[in-house]
Amino acid sequence: MLEFITDTRIYEQVIQARVPRAKSFVWIGTADLKDLHVTKGRRMVPFLEILSDLVEQGVEIRLLHAKEPGPIFQRDFDRYPALLQGLERIVCPRVHFKSVVVDGEFAYSGSANLTGAGMGAKSSARRNFESGFITTDQQFIAAISAQFDSVWTGTHCKKCRRKQYCSEH
Repeated sequence: MLEFITDTRIYEQVIQARVPRAKSFVWIGTADLKDLHVTKGRRMVPFLEILSDLVEQGVEIRLLHAKEPGPIFQRDFDRYPALLQGLERIVCPRVHFKSVVVDGEFAYSGSANLTGAGMGAKSSARRNFESGFITTDQQFIAAISAQFDSVWTGTHCKKCRRKQYCSEH
């Protein structure tokens, strides 16, 4: 399956439908990372709460992003102690791809950053115009995973010349 999606469908299909149901791992790559709120039951919560719930269930979370998030994100991050031990993060200023891989069985790739206006529960009047695709096709998932993993493992670091801005590998 390969499906083109836009705007609120990204939120519905990726953030609401797939990430919370992860069983093994979630890999998220994004250039920009901001406070993002999502629906959980009958209330709105920081997306970090969803990730914290997953960590507490033993799901591996990897977050690859281009720059440090702002103070609101950091404040919310500090509210979830499970994330300190169970969420792995790497900062790489060259990351500009936006992707989500869930359990090696589902992937998103597109334009939306992990922000409220990109992937969040914002109204249509406050959202960015985003597009991408979701897939369960193993070839596409393997390609998206390989790109993420090559950055995660530091394959490009020796030639990068931006190491002073990165997390250590």
